[in-house]
Amino acid sequence: MAEQDTALPPPRFETPPRILLVAAPFYRAIADDLIRGARAVLDGFGAAHDLVEVPGALEIPVAIRLAERRYDGFVALGCVLRGETTHYETVCAESARGLMLLGVERGLCVGNGILTCETRAQAEARADPGQMDKGGGAAAAALHLAALARRFTEPREFGFSEGAIQMAGSFRADD
Repeated sequence: MAEQDTALPPPRFETPPRILLVAAPFYRAIADDLIRGARAVLDGFGAAHDLVEVPGALEIPVAIRLAERRYDGFVALGCVLRGETTHYETVCAESARGLMLLGVERGLCVGNGILTCETRAQAEARADPGQMDKGGGAAAAALHLAALARRFTEPREFGFSEGAIQMAGSFRADD
């Protein structure tokens, strides 16, 4: 039996999120496709978004860290193609590690759209919004995380309420 991809239902926002696209345009045509796919998803949610470009994939986590307080989420976009040296492994591992640390240690909502491919043809197929649309997928991931962040960080009511005391707010199993 073939495995089937499943997608989460779209997140909902009371107010539109602000998302920063951070792209490394070393392979310009591939980066442009990733950006186009990400923007289409963000526009579909009414999300405000900005774009900055950095020299390479290793600089993407740094740029996100610099902008962390200004946005609800981030979309990392770029492409690393295998070459003749071990530089490929270093860039792939360290850019992914940097993005993961931003999420785990700093609580940032990051969608990882940095392609790590063996060939240019693989990257082109993954970047193309009409094919695999990995830029759109990374934008959707950032939106889902931003929705979770809002859900888990919205203020809870506490204190005195009509003669009753709520010590730590209310908690419902569906929260």
